[in-house]
Amino acid sequence: MTVPPQLRRAFVRLRRDILFLASGVLPHLTAPPLFLWALTQVVGILDGTSDAAPLVLPVPAALLAIAGYGLTEVQRWRFRALCGVDLPRLRFTQAKRQFGYNCLVGPLLGVLEVALFTLLLTGVAAATSLMWIWTVPPPERHVYVMSAVLATVLGLLAIAAVPPLAAGLVRLENLVGRAVLGVSRAEELERRVEDLTASRADAVAAADAERRRIERDLHDGAQQRLVSLALNLGLAKATLTDLPPEAREVIDAAHREAKDAIDELSTLVRGLHPAVLDELGLDAALSGLAARAPLPVRLRVDMPADSPQRTSPAVEAVAYFVVSEALTNIAKHAREATRADVTVTRLGEILRVVIADDGVGGADPANGTGLKGLAQRVRSVDGTFRMSSPVGGPTMMSVELPCPM
Repeated sequence: MTVPPQLRRAFVRLRRDILFLASGVLPHLTAPPLFLWALTQVVGILDGTSDAAPLVLPVPAALLAIAGYGLTEVQRWRFRALCGVDLPRLRFTQAKRQFGYNCLVGPLLGVLEVALFTLLLTGVAAATSLMWIWTVPPPERHVYVMSAVLATVLGLLAIAAVPPLAAGLVRLENLVGRAVLGVSRAEELERRVEDLTASRADAVAAADAERRRIERDLHDGAQQRLVSLALNLGLAKATLTDLPPEAREVIDAAHREAKDAIDELSTLVRGLHPAVLDELGLDAALSGLAARAPLPVRLRVDMPADSPQRTSPAVEAVAYFVVSEALTNIAKHAREATRADVTVTRLGEILRVVIADDGVGGADPANGTGLKGLAQRVRSVDGTFRMSSPVGGPTMMSVELPCPM
């Protein structure tokens, strides 16, 4: 025999509703007597009628708090396992809401659940009246036949009313549970912000780790191959002296190209994440940048690399990237610039990086992707990016990066 899908779904839904309501009777009706017991204990200790010492006064309150938190966890399990509703885990600081649900709202819901199951059991007992009527002796049986028929009809009606009543009570408990044990809109947004902040921090850390991996692979792989190629071409140029002039020109050109590729790859590797940044810190890494810059750079770093308060690797990587890109932009685009000043200071929980040049100014972050990329990289760690570049100069870039203690 095949059960119709609609009837099968109705039975599954009814079973879920009955299990959900049955699992709520005990936790809903447990809190009131527990609260009354704790209250009588406290009153008895305060007025001296209890034999307990006043020092144990916090014990009933502590037991009530622990029990209340446990009842809340039971409710969370009910809603999650049987209704698919995930209520947030409430803290002890939110005891008022837990008390309101367990001691005020819960008992009312428990009374409704008990009433529903009383109706169900009464309906089942009444619907089987015609079965029990045969236990009555024959002389008196005909007296109760009509009553048994009426009781059977009423019992069947009561049983038929149970599914919609159970579904309505489940919906009511879901609404009340979300309203009392759920989170408000402000709390939900706050938790969402916390989750997004954590996920963004993980993304930044993952990107930084990926840059380090790429730097390692380039340094240990492609760069070493190019160095080997340049050495072989240099040896060929030095030892193969009997080659035709055309061949020597080709070897010379290939040697120059290999050395240029090594220089470009070295610059790319340092721009990704230099090894010296991890080994010696931001001061040493920026000193290397200043030494390689095509124009004089005056560098001042007020942040000891060996300090126990060294900033996080992600913040140091962003600071290094900002200075590297800024010096590159000054060399390429700052007309008539003769020098650059780089100042890095740590003020409490803020790492401030200021880059200035004496060029003619006129730089606009809205007109290029380079400065936009710098601003986006700074914002990825909750930093601030400011730039001042009036026509005629000077140009100043200021970056503040958070570095909690």
